[in-house]
Amino acid sequence: MIKLITAVNRVQILSLEHLVPITLAIIITVVLIRYARTISSESQQRLIHYIAIFISLTVMFFHVYNMLTNDYNFKTDLPLYLCSLLGILIPVFTYYQKYWMFEILVFWIIAGTLQGVITPDIAEGSLSLDYFRYWIVHLGLLMVIFYTVFVFRLKPKFKSVIKSFLALQVYVILMIAINYFLEANYFYLNRKPESASLLDYFGEWPYYIIVGQLIIIPLFIFIYLPFYISEVTKKSLSK
Repeated sequence: MIKLITAVNRVQILSLEHLVPITLAIIITVVLIRYARTISSESQQRLIHYIAIFISLTVMFFHVYNMLTNDYNFKTDLPLYLCSLLGILIPVFTYYQKYWMFEILVFWIIAGTLQGVITPDIAEGSLSLDYFRYWIVHLGLLMVIFYTVFVFRLKPKFKSVIKSFLALQVYVILMIAINYFLEANYFYLNRKPESASLLDYFGEWPYYIIVGQLIIIPLFIFIYLPFYISEVTKKSLSK
C-alpha cells in the first residue's frame, strides 16, 4: 500500500478534516453555477471541461508520483475504484457531452461519490497528498454533475436508471476479472473497506455485495425522483 510522507490518523467522520472541504465545495459549486449562467454556452462548456481536466490530472499525478517515489502496489493502488476511474475519464464526458454518458454518470456519481463523501476512506490526514486527491476527485465529480444539471439543464429519464444499472454490471464484471488475476479487492468485491462505510450495515462477504446489488435500483430511483417531481411540476404549471 502507498505510504505517504505524512503519517497521521485516518480522517474521522464529522471532523474538521471531513466537514471543511465539503463546505468549501458547496460554496464553490454555487458560485460557479451562478457565474456560468452569465456567460456564453461555449464558455460554459469550456469552464467545466477545464475543471474536469484538473480532476483527471490530479488522479494521474497522484498515481504517477507514487509509482516513482513509493512502494506502489498494483493489487491495491491502481485507479480502478469507481470514483478514481471516473475522475480520470470525466473529461471525456465534458468534452463530448453525450446524453447517454450523462444518463450513466448522473447515477454513478451521485450514488457512489456521495457515499465516499459521507463516509470518507482516507488513511492520511489533511497534510497528505492522498487527502487532497480524495476530496478533489469526490467533490469535483459532484461539482461536474451538478453543473451539468443546473447549467446545461440535462435531466435523466426513468429508462436512464436501467441504463446506468446495466452499465454498472459491466464495470462489476470487469472488476471481478481484474481482482481474480491480480488477487485484488477493487470495488470492494472481496472484502469491505477498512474505514466505516454503508457496507458495514449489509453483513459480511458475500452478503454485502448481494444486498448492495438489490438496493442499487431503488437507490437510483430515489436519485431520479427529484428530477421526476421537477418535470411533473413544470408540466402542471405550464398548463
